[in-house]
Amino acid sequence: MNKIALTIALVFGFTIANAQDTTCTYFDGLRVLEFDYYKTEILYEEQNFSEYFDVYVRYGDVLCLHLSDKKDYVRKVIVTYFNLSTQAHILDSKNYVYFSPNNIIKVSVGKPKLAIKL
Repeated sequence: MNKIALTIALVFGFTIANAQDTTCTYFDGLRVLEFDYYKTEILYEEQNFSEYFDVYVRYGDVLCLHLSDKKDYVRKVIVTYFNLSTQAHILDSKNYVYFSPNNIIKVSVGKPKLAIKL
Protein backbone atom coordinates (compact mmCIF):
# COMPACT_ATOMS: atom_id res chain seq x y z
CA MET A 1 0.00 0.00 0.00
CA ASN A 2 2.84 2.40 0.78
CA LYS A 3 4.37 1.79 -2.65
CA ILE A 4 1.12 2.76 -4.37
CA ALA A 5 0.86 5.97 -2.33
CA LEU A 6 4.51 6.81 -3.06
CA THR A 7 4.00 6.17 -6.78
CA ILE A 8 0.92 8.41 -6.89
CA ALA A 9 2.79 11.16 -5.00
CA LEU A 10 5.76 10.98 -7.40
CA VAL A 11 3.55 11.05 -10.50
CA PHE A 12 1.64 14.02 -9.09
CA GLY A 13 4.90 15.81 -8.22
CA PHE A 14 6.34 15.35 -11.72
CA THR A 15 3.08 16.51 -13.28
CA ILE A 16 3.15 19.75 -11.30
CA ALA A 17 6.86 20.30 -11.99
CA ASN A 18 6.28 20.07 -15.75
CA ALA A 19 3.15 22.23 -15.79
CA GLN A 20 3.18 25.04 -18.30
CA ASP A 21 2.97 28.70 -17.39
CA THR A 22 0.77 31.14 -19.23
CA THR A 23 1.88 34.73 -19.61
CA CYS A 24 -0.26 37.41 -21.17
CA THR A 25 0.89 40.30 -23.30
CA TYR A 26 -1.71 43.01 -23.79
CA PHE A 27 -1.48 45.46 -26.70
CA ASP A 28 -3.54 48.65 -26.72
CA GLY A 29 -2.32 51.03 -29.41
CA LEU A 30 1.34 51.69 -28.60
CA ARG A 31 0.96 50.57 -24.98
CA VAL A 32 2.22 47.08 -24.09
CA LEU A 33 1.61 45.34 -20.76
CA GLU A 34 2.81 41.91 -19.69
CA PHE A 35 1.09 40.20 -16.79
CA ASP A 36 0.75 36.83 -15.13
CA TYR A 37 -2.33 35.08 -16.51
CA TYR A 38 -3.37 33.52 -13.20
CA LYS A 39 -2.53 36.34 -10.76
CA THR A 40 -3.46 39.22 -13.10
CA GLU A 41 -0.57 41.24 -11.70
CA ILE A 42 1.29 43.50 -14.13
CA LEU A 43 4.91 42.42 -14.61
CA TYR A 44 5.88 45.41 -16.75
CA GLU A 45 4.46 48.14 -18.97
CA GLU A 46 6.11 50.02 -21.82
CA GLN A 47 5.47 51.93 -25.03
CA ASN A 48 6.22 50.34 -28.41
CA PHE A 49 7.74 52.82 -30.85
CA SER A 50 9.44 50.28 -33.14
CA GLU A 51 7.86 48.50 -36.10
CA TYR A 52 7.63 45.19 -34.21
CA PHE A 53 7.50 44.30 -30.53
CA ASP A 54 9.17 40.97 -29.71
CA VAL A 55 7.72 38.68 -27.05
CA TYR A 56 9.96 35.77 -26.08
CA VAL A 57 8.31 32.56 -24.90
CA ARG A 58 10.09 30.08 -22.62
CA TYR A 59 10.09 26.41 -23.55
CA GLY A 60 6.79 24.80 -22.57
CA ASP A 61 5.02 28.08 -21.83
CA VAL A 62 1.90 29.40 -23.53
CA LEU A 63 1.52 33.02 -24.61
CA CYS A 64 -1.86 34.69 -24.31
CA LEU A 65 -1.76 37.55 -26.81
CA HIS A 66 -4.51 40.12 -26.19
CA LEU A 67 -4.87 42.63 -29.03
CA SER A 68 -7.14 45.38 -27.79
CA ASP A 69 -7.13 48.21 -30.31
CA LYS A 70 -10.15 50.51 -30.11
CA LYS A 71 -10.90 50.49 -33.86
CA ASP A 72 -11.02 47.87 -36.60
CA TYR A 73 -7.28 47.41 -37.06
CA VAL A 74 -5.14 44.46 -38.04
CA ARG A 75 -1.65 43.57 -36.88
CA LYS A 76 1.01 41.53 -38.60
CA VAL A 77 2.26 38.84 -36.23
CA ILE A 78 5.37 36.80 -37.03
CA VAL A 79 5.78 33.54 -35.11
CA THR A 80 9.24 31.95 -34.76
CA TYR A 81 9.30 28.21 -33.99
CA PHE A 82 11.98 26.15 -32.19
CA ASN A 83 13.41 24.98 -35.51
CA LEU A 84 13.83 28.72 -36.42
CA SER A 85 11.21 28.63 -39.15
CA THR A 86 8.85 31.60 -39.23
CA GLN A 87 5.25 32.12 -40.19
CA ALA A 88 3.47 35.45 -40.68
CA HIS A 89 -0.18 36.06 -39.82
CA ILE A 90 -2.48 39.06 -40.23
CA LEU A 91 -4.70 39.14 -37.14
CA ASP A 92 -7.74 41.23 -36.25
CA SER A 93 -6.85 43.41 -33.29
CA LYS A 94 -10.10 44.91 -32.05
CA ASN A 95 -10.33 43.15 -28.69
CA TYR A 96 -9.22 39.65 -29.74
CA VAL A 97 -7.30 37.09 -27.67
CA TYR A 98 -4.97 34.54 -29.27
CA PHE A 99 -3.07 31.67 -27.63
CA SER A 100 0.26 30.39 -28.91
CA PRO A 101 1.06 26.78 -29.76
CA ASN A 102 3.60 24.96 -27.58
CA ASN A 103 6.54 24.94 -29.98
CA ILE A 104 7.33 28.65 -30.38
CA ILE A 105 10.20 30.76 -29.06
CA LYS A 106 9.25 34.27 -30.20
CA VAL A 107 6.24 36.26 -31.35
CA SER A 108 6.82 39.60 -33.12
CA VAL A 109 3.75 41.85 -33.08
CA GLY A 110 3.52 44.72 -35.55
CA LYS A 111 1.93 48.11 -35.07
CA PRO A 112 -1.82 48.43 -35.69
CA LYS A 113 -2.83 49.21 -39.27
CA LEU A 114 -6.22 50.15 -40.66
CA ALA A 115 -8.20 47.11 -41.79
CA ILE A 116 -9.45 47.30 -45.35
CA LYS A 117 -12.24 44.79 -45.78
CA LEU A 118 -13.42 44.05 -49.31
